[in-house]
Amino acid sequence: MRDPYTILGVSKSATADEIKKAYRRLAKKHHPDQNTSDPKAKEKFSEANQAYEIVGDVEKRAKFDRGEIDAEGKPRYTGFEGFGRGGAGAGAGPGAGGGWQHYEYDGGAQAGRRNPGGFDPSDIFSDLFGMGRGRGGGPQGAQKGDDTAASVTVPLQKAVKGGEIRVALPTGRMLDVNIPAGIESGKQIRLRGQGQPSPLGGGPGDVILTINIAPHPTYRIDGRDLRMDLPVTLYEAALGGAVEVPTLDGAVEMNVPANCAGKTLRLRGKGLPKTGDKPAGDLLVTLRAAMPEPLDSDFEELMRKLKVEKPYNPRKGM
Repeated sequence: MRDPYTILGVSKSATADEIKKAYRRLAKKHHPDQNTSDPKAKEKFSEANQAYEIVGDVEKRAKFDRGEIDAEGKPRYTGFEGFGRGGAGAGAGPGAGGGWQHYEYDGGAQAGRRNPGGFDPSDIFSDLFGMGRGRGGGPQGAQKGDDTAASVTVPLQKAVKGGEIRVALPTGRMLDVNIPAGIESGKQIRLRGQGQPSPLGGGPGDVILTINIAPHPTYRIDGRDLRMDLPVTLYEAALGGAVEVPTLDGAVEMNVPANCAGKTLRLRGKGLPKTGDKPAGDLLVTLRAAMPEPLDSDFEELMRKLKVEKPYNPRKGM
C-alpha cells in the first residue's frame, strides 16, 4: 500500500484533527453509496480506510513513524511479517474458545472490537451518515466485509501431527495458522475477521482457508488410511520373515508370510490419527519384490538355473 500520509493528502506533522478532516473528506467523496457509477470508488474508499487505520490511531501512527510497522500495519522486524503470536491473529490456537476443534479462527482485535489506540471508523461513519452504533462496534445494520477464499498446502507430517504454518492471506497479510492434528485434505478452516474490510464501517469478513496435503514420496492418502509400497528381497518374498517398515512414528518390525510378493498387509493405527469421532486410520503396506543392484554374474547364473529347473508363469490366467 502507498504511504498513508500521501493517500490522505496530509504531511507527517499533521495534527490528529487535520488527519481526521482529511479522512472524512475522502470517505465522503469516495463512499460507494455515493458513487454507484464509479467502479474504482470502492477501491479508493478502502485505501482511505486502511490509511486512516494507521495514522488515525495514536499507537499505530507512532509505530509507523518509527519504522516499526509498514503501511499495512505489518511488523518490520527480521524473520516475521504480518500477524502471528502477539499480533492481531494471536490467541487462537487449541483451547482458545474451542475454535480449533471446529476449525474456526477468531481474529481477535480484527473481529469488530474497538481498537485500544482509539481508532474506530464507525465513529466517522456515524458522524458522516447519521448511523447509530450496532453490535460489534460497527454502525447499526452495517454489512460486514466480504468473505474470501484461500488455500494452503501442508506437508503430510504437519497434517498428521498438527502445528503452525505460515499462510499468505488474500488481503496481503501473513498469519500463523494452527493446523489441527489429523486434518484431511479438502477440509476448511474459518479465519474470523481476516477477510475484506466493510465499505460501510461494519466488521471485516472472514477467510475460508482450504487445506491441501502435499504429495509424499513414500505414503499415499486413502481416506484416513495411508498406503505405501515396501520393497522386499527375492528371498524375503519367497521365504517370508521379519522386515522393517518406516512409519510416520518411526520404523516398526513386521512379519511377512512366505510367497508374499504383491500382497498388502495392514498396520493398524498407523494412518491418520484419531480426531473427533473419526478413528485412527491404518497403514496399508504392499510388498514389492525388488532385484538386487547391481546384478553380478553369480546372481545372473542363479536366475538362468531357476529358469531352466523351476520355470513358472506369474501371468497365467490374465
